[in-house]
Amino acid sequence: MPLKSNFKSDLEREQKLCVLLDRYYHQYLKQYSFDRVFEIKQQMEGIDLIFTHKDHGRKYTIDEKAQLDYINENLPTFAFELSYEKDGTLKEGWLFDTSKKTEFYALITSIYSDAPDVFTSCKITLVNRQKLLAFLVEKNITSSTLKKYVLPNKNMHGKIKIDELHHRKEGYLYASTKNKAERPLNLILKLDFLEETGIAKRLA
Repeated sequence: MPLKSNFKSDLEREQKLCVLLDRYYHQYLKQYSFDRVFEIKQQMEGIDLIFTHKDHGRKYTIDEKAQLDYINENLPTFAFELSYEKDGTLKEGWLFDTSKKTEFYALITSIYSDAPDVFTSCKITLVNRQKLLAFLVEKNITSSTLKKYVLPNKNMHGKIKIDELHHRKEGYLYASTKNKAERPLNLILKLDFLEETGIAKRLA
């Protein structure tokens, strides 16, 4: 039986989650105002929100990424998409996609819900995309260097340890070849590690 894509239901849940997120942004973004982006072209470029500094007017483009597969769970990690499949073709994931105009990722984790799709709390971690990409280059983690781990066995499923990161303290690869239609390959990074290195900062 082919695996089903959850794209439509995820979209509906994301819209309901936005109500909670907007409340958090109003509460915790003391120095910034924010606007949601509804234009599809901008969203495809990795822009869901624009933060504007209240004093000097500098604008920052934000891509929201929510762990909607893990409701009522407090995971210490986040999955950064390296590749996925669509209609049998391998596509580049959003992490190394040079067409994206994202400056910061807003990682939404520990999403709690008392009733179906009624979200009550979550954590928001802001990740500086340029700092993240610079760090990965420094560690020699690129699309091409990671291929050596997955090309020998394209149907590998689960956690893949890599030499470039400590798998318990920093991160690892994860291939979802058996449980998701898009068969994504993700770089799993520890949130605490991203904060310790100055790449990320907890907003809420």
